[in-house]
Amino acid sequence: MAKNAALILAAGKGTRMCSDKPKVLQNLLGEPMLTWVQAALAPVFGEDIWMVVGHRAEMVEAAFPHARFVRQTEQLGTGHALLQALPALTEAGCDRVLVVNGDTPLLTEDVVRDFMGRAGQADLAFASITLSDAGAYGRVVRQGGEVHGIVEAKDYDTALHGPVTGEVNAGMYLLSLSLAQTLLPCLSNENRSGEYYITDLVGLAVARGLTVRGIDCGSDESLMGVNAPQELAHMEERLQARTVAALLSSGVMLHAPAQIRISPLSVIEPGAELTGPCEIYGRSFVARGASIASHCVVRDCHIAAGAQIRSFCHLEGAQVGEGALVGPFARLRPGAELAEDAHVGNFVELKKARLGRGAKANHLSYLGDATIGEGANIGAGTITCNYDGKHKYQTAIGPRAFIGSNTALVAPVRVGEGALVGAGSVITRDVPDNEMAVARGRQKNLPRRG
Repeated sequence: MAKNAALILAAGKGTRMCSDKPKVLQNLLGEPMLTWVQAALAPVFGEDIWMVVGHRAEMVEAAFPHARFVRQTEQLGTGHALLQALPALTEAGCDRVLVVNGDTPLLTEDVVRDFMGRAGQADLAFASITLSDAGAYGRVVRQGGEVHGIVEAKDYDTALHGPVTGEVNAGMYLLSLSLAQTLLPCLSNENRSGEYYITDLVGLAVARGLTVRGIDCGSDESLMGVNAPQELAHMEERLQARTVAALLSSGVMLHAPAQIRISPLSVIEPGAELTGPCEIYGRSFVARGASIASHCVVRDCHIAAGAQIRSFCHLEGAQVGEGALVGPFARLRPGAELAEDAHVGNFVELKKARLGRGAKANHLSYLGDATIGEGANIGAGTITCNYDGKHKYQTAIGPRAFIGSNTALVAPVRVGEGALVGAGSVITRDVPDNEMAVARGRQKNLPRRG
């Protein structure tokens, strides 16, 4: 059985983006645009995906640590990029390779499968789209309806190639590795850009009598690339609209949906309720019956059934249990975990802290590197002093303990089950179960002067 592979061209600089980052690392819905290209290819090709990187290659490699890379040290064109990848593809035993651009974030699995199905067993197939303004896209040249070649915009001559029809190269190709091995060495850089174009393979293949198919994909926007900030913003809007429409169709309740930004990597179950404006990024999960109010930002979190995230909360890398309440104005940092029916209120921050079932921290507190037991109550202004300038230490608060307002717990320290800490205390030693600790200066009342 023939082995197919995919090759993503991700070596370009993207000068018009006016950014120090490689173009493929520009952000859409919380992820580099290269993420969305990879996500479209993965269901089809599995691990047989390579990326050609060049400009600031180390940044791209760091952003995708598990990907397979080929370095294009000199960016000499798309044909040269494919040539650099040829040894890796050959060594892997690939028979055919799908080549796509890394700046097409709207690409989908369905588009890829449809294109490959229509390409059949052609020696070389490419996707084309029809635009009212061909812009800088390579023009498809046909004679009698049959593909004759692709000519880059800079080199197109109407006297030689005929009038512009609007059919342009979409930058997706499927070709046999044997064709690539034979024809890539024949590419020339005698053009206005001085580059080796992968598009020139079309004319070379036609001249040799090989089977070449131009797959007309109409005006499918999912094949278009990003070259400027305006196009990036437009693509992000389209990706957002597509994601929101899919969620509404599945039964998710969305209020002000145009103002809700959701990563397609996130999973929102039917029956969840979201109110815009809000943002949900990464691989977040929101269960049926959970609700997220307006002005919240959620990244890589698990929100269980019946949990409520009230307005103006920021959550990252957090676990929120069934029936838990968060906010308003709460911040849950990575490692924060709320058990069933736990409460975190306004201006409370958690980091690597777990609140047990029914535990409450309702006001103005910082809980870091801490374990809070079931049913414990944390008074307003409580701080776990977990950092001594060099190391982090743990605070343990037992079930049903009561921590009075404005308490500082200097870690490492343990407050026992059912213990009570008086308001305004600075606790530096363990408090045994069911005992009360008060650590503050004795009040003195003195005559008032003047």
